[in-house]
Amino acid sequence: MPKIKTSSAAAKRFKVTGTGKLKRSKAYKSHILTKKTTKRKRDLRKAAMTDASNVKNMKKILPYL
Repeated sequence: MPKIKTSSAAAKRFKVTGTGKLKRSKAYKSHILTKKTTKRKRDLRKAAMTDASNVKNMKKILPYL
């Protein structure tokens, strides 16, 4: 079997935790920040876990993570 290529785009955006879950950063934090509340912007800084419905596809494009 040939080696599977890792998706470079996904590799830059996802990290694996010690327990094997996929960690991701939240969207909507790059621009148009004036209309967003301080609380909302503060919450966007925190990392989030990838939803269970997407994990199967993510593991497929990140075979060596």
